[in-house]
Amino acid sequence: MCKDKLVDDAFDLYSEMVAKRISPDVVTYSTLINGFCIVDQLKEAIDLFNKMILENINPNVHTFTILVDAFCKEGKVKEANSVFATMMRKGFKPDVVTYSSLLDGYCLVKEMNKAKGIFNAMAQSGVTPDVLSYSIMINGFCKVKMVDEALILFKEMRCKNIIPNVVTYSSLIDGLGKSGRISHALEIIDEMHDRGIPPNIVTYNSILDALCKNHHVEKAISLLTKVKDEGIQPDMYTYNILIHGLCKVGRLKDAQKVFEDLLVKGYNLDVYTYTAMIQGFCNKGLFDEALTMLSKMKDNSCIPNAATYEILIRSLFDKDENDLAEKLLGEMIAMGLL
Repeated sequence: MCKDKLVDDAFDLYSEMVAKRISPDVVTYSTLINGFCIVDQLKEAIDLFNKMILENINPNVHTFTILVDAFCKEGKVKEANSVFATMMRKGFKPDVVTYSSLLDGYCLVKEMNKAKGIFNAMAQSGVTPDVLSYSIMINGFCKVKMVDEALILFKEMRCKNIIPNVVTYSSLIDGLGKSGRISHALEIIDEMHDRGIPPNIVTYNSILDALCKNHHVEKAISLLTKVKDEGIQPDMYTYNILIHGLCKVGRLKDAQKVFEDLLVKGYNLDVYTYTAMIQGFCNKGLFDEALTMLSKMKDNSCIPNAATYEILIRSLFDKDENDLAEKLLGEMIAMGLL
C-alpha cells in the first residue's frame, strides 16, 4: 500500500489498529515510515519513529536504514549520521545497505573524504562492501574529478572478485570522458563487451559527449552509427549532444539536417535541442534564422529558458542589434526568467 504512495490510507489503517487496541509491530511501523519517506514526508516519518520508541517497540536495522537513506537523499547527511550514531549506540550493527545509504549521502554532497572514511570503517567493522557500495564511491569520486581514486577502487573490486555492473562502468566512463581521458574510456567500453555487460545508451552518451566537447565530432558520428548497429536506440540526450557538437565546430548544415530529421520522425524536441540550434545560428551571425527558430520553438509548445534568451541577447548586443536585444530582454523579464 505504501509503495503505491497511498500513505494516507495506510496511516488510517494504522490508526484503526491502534483504536482497536491491536498493537502495531516493528514491521508495521517500518513499512509506514518507509511510505512517508517515499512521498517525501520526512517529518511524519520521524514523528512515527519517535512514537514507536515511546511505545517501547524497538526499531530494527531496516527501520534505521530507511531513515538514514531518506535523510541522505535530501542531502541532510548530518541528520543521517545522527540516526546512524543512535543505531550504533543502541547496539545495532549496520549492514551493507545502511552503509551504502550513508556513503551515497556523503557522495551527493561531495564530501568524499568523509565518504572514504565511512567506506574504510565499513570494511574494518566486518561489513563487506558490495557492488553497490563500490559503484556509489566510484561515481562520487568521478563527480568531483578524482578519477584516479575511482580507478583504484575499480581495480580493488576486480581483485576481490566483485563484478562491476553497468552502473559502475557507466560512472567510470563518464568520469574518464569528462577528464579528457577518452581513449581510456573507450578501453573500458571494450572491456564491458568482453565481460558480457553490454553498455546502454547512458554509457554511450558519456563517450559521445566527451568526443563532441573535445571537437572529435567525426568520431562521435562514427560511434553513434556503431551504437545503432548494436540495436541501441539513441535518446533525445544523444541527439542534443550531437547537434551541440556539430554547431560547436561550425557544421551548422549538418546540425540542421539532424534537427529536421528528428522533427520528421516525430521526436519531442526539448529546450536544449532548440537552444543548441539557436546558439549555432548566432555563432554564424544568422540572427533571422535564430529568431525563426525561437518562434518555431514557441509554436511547438517548447518554452525557452534563461539560457536560450541569454545566447540571443548577448549575440544581438555584440552585433549592435540593440533594439532587438532589448525587446527580447523585456520578453525574458516578462516571463520571469531574470
